[in-house]
Amino acid sequence: MTPAELAEVVLAAAHAVFDERGLDRAALPAQTTVERPRNPDHGDYASTLALQLSKKVGVPPRELATALADELAKAPGVKSVEIAGPGFLNVRLDAAAAGQLAKLIVEAGPAYGSSDTLAGQRINLEFVSANPTGPVHIGGVRWAAVGDALSRLLRATGAEVGTEYYFNDAGSQIDRFARSLLAAAQGQPAPEDGYGGAYIAEIAAEVVRRRPDVLDLTPDAAEEVFRTEGVQLMFAEIKSSLRDFGVEFDTYFNEKDLQEQGHVFESEGATWLRTTEFGDDKDRVLRKSNGEWTYFAADCAYYLNKRERGFDRVVIMLGADHHGYIGRMKAMSACFGDDPARNLEILIGQLVNLVRDGAPVRMSKRAGTVVTLEDLVDAIGVDAARYALARYSADSPIDIDVELWTRAKNDNPVYYVQYVAARTAGVARNAAEIGLTRGDAAAFQPELLGHDKENELLKALAEFPAVVATAAELREPHRVARYLEESVAQAYHRFYDNCRIAPQGDEKITDTHRARLWLNDATRVVIANGLRLLGVSAPERM
Repeated sequence: MTPAELAEVVLAAAHAVFDERGLDRAALPAQTTVERPRNPDHGDYASTLALQLSKKVGVPPRELATALADELAKAPGVKSVEIAGPGFLNVRLDAAAAGQLAKLIVEAGPAYGSSDTLAGQRINLEFVSANPTGPVHIGGVRWAAVGDALSRLLRATGAEVGTEYYFNDAGSQIDRFARSLLAAAQGQPAPEDGYGGAYIAEIAAEVVRRRPDVLDLTPDAAEEVFRTEGVQLMFAEIKSSLRDFGVEFDTYFNEKDLQEQGHVFESEGATWLRTTEFGDDKDRVLRKSNGEWTYFAADCAYYLNKRERGFDRVVIMLGADHHGYIGRMKAMSACFGDDPARNLEILIGQLVNLVRDGAPVRMSKRAGTVVTLEDLVDAIGVDAARYALARYSADSPIDIDVELWTRAKNDNPVYYVQYVAARTAGVARNAAEIGLTRGDAAAFQPELLGHDKENELLKALAEFPAVVATAAELREPHRVARYLEESVAQAYHRFYDNCRIAPQGDEKITDTHRARLWLNDATRVVIANGLRLLGVSAPERM
């Protein structure tokens, strides 16, 4: 029995009690939930339904809890119900009801954990969106890992998601990039406000290879060639490095495609958006007096473009230095007649440091000034990098210790979880070699999974759908990682150490061995599904 199924049983018991006592059914919720008690001695699951309904119907909570407990105890699969405190219901399931979950999970396979909790929502999720002036730095890599994991979570819970990379190939940064490439091609030092690093020389050399005549052109014409060709090369490299990191976008949106519109006024020769009327601290310039459009004008147009494409919620992931962006974007959303609380969501991520030997790694050998995606992957690998970046709340700064994330020990979180994936696969292989199989599903005997450590593992596996739904709703992929580590991996290791799955020596294969193999395989399903949501592999061998 899953937590959701037990919650339905609790609600059905409440309906029966209300009917018996002549209480108003209108006071009953459409659905309820059950939770795992922190202390396992208090039962398998707990419900606060009696406390929630007591005031509504004028019945003391313990009296109502007693009636609910009596009714709930009649339900198939419920072993016992105890009343605690002012009216908490502590429920214990019988072994057969609890063990049945193992078969459910194995048969559901990759679908286990998915739901329709966000069905009907159309969400545009923009992340990374680094300017094509250099390789993706470690801050952008954090959003690549978190954003991609979030897109997987949203889809797993029924939302229709469009992932998007905003490709800015205009503006002063691109001008400095082009001048830096031209200088490198001419053998000159980078301009004072330009970009350095070996990658600039590499791209400049490739532009010259493509356009051997470029240095014979006028300075303006040559700079334009380096701008066009250089941006194309740099962005192709960014896309390739993200693809190697397991991240691809549904849409790469070019700023040149935007058309601006909005509530505007003219003042001092400039064009403004009157955002102060919608909560911003000052009105924002859309076009300067020299005729140049600002970044905010593009932001406005881009937001409207997303809404016009049918997305009812726009989610934008930004770096730690973009807090000021939130107010003006919310005000802009209101200017356009949207509800900022419903239509626009801005997530801010904090800084990431790569640490080696206790000291931050300050710069890339190639980029010269920052640590890049390639530096991180070279240091700890794709799986460890994605897991490390998605494992923490995005609003918390993190240090990624190279030594920790590369050692094959249980204090390395990704190793600890992936080892469970490999161990469950190894158990299944070894079982097959001695002729131990799960057998026909109809012959599965869930009541044989009655050991405390089996029950503990089953309860951990039962939590997965709720963890996924909560992580998607709160935009917090780290909840999946922590669940895999702190609930599933820990519970599986205790189960493995206390409940022998395969027979030893001349011992015959029994139905208990088969039942435990179901539980072993169910664990692999949950570990694999959880890691897949984070974009991390579930190896069969380590």
